[in-house]
Amino acid sequence: MTTNNSYMAIVANTLREKKSSYTVEEIMRVFNTPEELLNATEQELMQIPGIGKIKAQQVVAALELAKLLNTPKSLPSVIRSPQDAYELLYGELAYLQKEHFVCLFLNTKNHVISKETISVGSLNATIVTPREVFKAAIKRSSAALICAHNHPSNDPTPSPEDISLTSRLVQVGEIIGISVLDHLIIGGQEYVSLKERGLM
Repeated sequence: MTTNNSYMAIVANTLREKKSSYTVEEIMRVFNTPEELLNATEQELMQIPGIGKIKAQQVVAALELAKLLNTPKSLPSVIRSPQDAYELLYGELAYLQKEHFVCLFLNTKNHVISKETISVGSLNATIVTPREVFKAAIKRSSAALICAHNHPSNDPTPSPEDISLTSRLVQVGEIIGISVLDHLIIGGQEYVSLKERGLM
């Protein structure tokens, strides 16, 4: 993963300033974590003295490139472990400021058919129903699926609601014949597999 110093270097190079310059230091003060900086808007950047519209656009473009470089170029051919699923999803989910619920749809040999965002929630909650999940799974003729969502707090500890939702998804999957193999919770550079924790 890209480090905090790397983000500072990206900003400094984009603005053609030293990392020790006032403007760069002010950006890092206002957006004091990589997650906050990656989600900075032009309007927020323009509140910083010395940052006009053009410079703000340059910084946002550079940060979008950084996010793109952290995202896998293609779906892996097969998911063999929770780590495989995490590596596929972390670039997309790790830095979001709202909860996103995503599913990986798999065939009978655990090859990835598709990846889809099922729901986008708030800072600490996402609203998703088994109906939405399995409607998408059936549409893609999936044999199995892996669910994942992010915790913007960067703490991947499962909540009671996460465990309850997973239980309901497993039950519905058993009825209609689509296996729910795992539910990953991603918090920054860490994740929890409910399957590995024995919570499903």
